[in-house]
Order: sequence, then C-alpha cells, then structure tokens
Amino acid sequence: MKYYVFVNPQGGVKKGPGILRDVRPVFNAANAELTVIETEYAGHGRALAKSLNFDGYDGLCAVGGDGTMHEIINGLMSREDGRKIPIGLITGGTGNSFMHDVDCLDPKQAVKRILTNRKRAIDIMRVDGDGEILYAFNIVGWGMPTDINEIAEKLRWLGGQRYNVASLIEILRFRQRLATLVIEGNRTVGDFGFIIGCNTIHTGKGMKMAPLAQLNDGFIDLIVAHKSSRMKLFRMFPKVFSGGHIGDPIVEYHQVKEFSIIPKEPHTLNIDGEIIGNTPIHVKVISNEIEVLV
Repeated sequence: MKYYVFVNPQGGVKKGPGILRDVRPVFNAANAELTVIETEYAGHGRALAKSLNFDGYDGLCAVGGDGTMHEIINGLMSREDGRKIPIGLITGGTGNSFMHDVDCLDPKQAVKRILTNRKRAIDIMRVDGDGEILYAFNIVGWGMPTDINEIAEKLRWLGGQRYNVASLIEILRFRQRLATLVIEGNRTVGDFGFIIGCNTIHTGKGMKMAPLAQLNDGFIDLIVAHKSSRMKLFRMFPKVFSGGHIGDPIVEYHQVKEFSIIPKEPHTLNIDGEIIGNTPIHVKVISNEIEVLV
C-alpha cells in the first residue's frame, strides 16, 4: 500500500511531526510506503490535493483536524481531471469533530483503520457564498458560530476550552442578526442567534450540535436558534454538549436537502471551523461524494 501523508509543522497544537513519528511504526509494520509532504502555508493542503498525481496511491492521508480535512476536500473537488482518492485523517487537530463522529480520537487507531483499506462514502455540502463555491463536510454556520470562532482564534492559548469561553463571551455580546432563512422554498424572516447546517454530529470541542446527523444519509441537519434573552441562551448553551439543546423552545431542528440565508447585512461564515466565504449563501447536499478511510 502507498499513501501520501500531509503534516503541518505549525498547524493546530503544533504536534503534527510528533504524531507522525509515533504512528510511523504502525505503517511500517504493514509495509506501507509513505510519501510525506510538509505543508508550508494556509491552503497548501488544498493546492496539493488539487494537483498531485494519484497514480499508484491508495489514499491521501493527513495528520490534522477539521481544517486539514476541509482543505483536502476542497482541493479534490476543484481538480481539473475530476479524480478523487480516499482520505485518511490521522487525529491531530484541536476540535476533531469528524474524528469524534467516527469514534477515533487516537492517532494509532486511525492509522490501523486506514490500513484496513475500508472505504466509506460521505456526504458533503456545496456552499454558494455570494458567488464563490466552497465545500463543507462538517458545518456551515452563520451568526454565533462565526463570531465564536473568531473569538476562539484569539484564545488559542486556552487549548480546546477556548470554544467554551468564546461561546460565553459571544452570548454576553448579544448582537442583533436579522435575516431571511429559506428552507426548501419556505421563507422565514427573523432575528436569529445562529443558523448552522451540519453533516457531522459534533462541532467545536465535543459539542453535539446535530445529535441526529449521519455522515451519509443525504441530508443536512439544520439547527436554527432564534434570538432570545441572554438568560435563555445561557441555559441552552450547556445542553449543546449532550445534544439536549434540540428540545429547547428557542431551537428548531430540520433535516433538509438545501437552505439559504440572506442576512440584512453581509457577513462571513464558519465553514468547517474556518472563517471564510460571504453571505448571502445557498447550501445543498451532495450525497456520497467523498470516500474516507475509517
């Protein structure tokens, strides 16, 4: 077996090279051949996935988290030759939402799964953000998810807890977010706390944002939180870790094929944990588009 392996020396918690050293013996025991590439800048993984020659390779692996997976998928989806290759993620990020979903947070266990060569097709979301096309496998968030992530980036010294602290800060800020939400042709106008389309159960650091989500069911799990008082938001927030928030009166839960968000004012998005893209957006699911090695 032969694999590309991406590793980012500066990404996430900067443990990528050490994780690769730890898991190399697992690859070696299976006589797997590795072509290791160190990524050098933001977006390098996407550029590599878009341009590498896949002939003779069994998979494209990477030490990283959701941001790394996002780059690889967007690279594959933009290839001129249309070729795709199975992705093997080796747990090494901060949030690791995808690896939470597949219950594989140990890097060595991830490599053992890769080496079984068992392929699984997953859905992705096509995001048309004000004319720019991007792809998501984890979340497409507007409102609080974007603002929380922006705050969390400034709190990296807190590690995984930065998402929790950032969430509390954003609740206290209590911004107005007026928008039109279109769910499969049905329009709703309101002041929203957040709107988030999920393909995974987890987001952030262990939050069960979409507890009914499945990676390959052909649906986007759409969570809509209406604007409410700070106290009600504070009460709802702890429930996100168990998935109990979907029973809260201020929350709606839908399973949809597509949706649009048209805010009163332009705003950036949280796409797979990355602050990118712009509103208005139209999002639709593409079923079983990417193969992963799990």
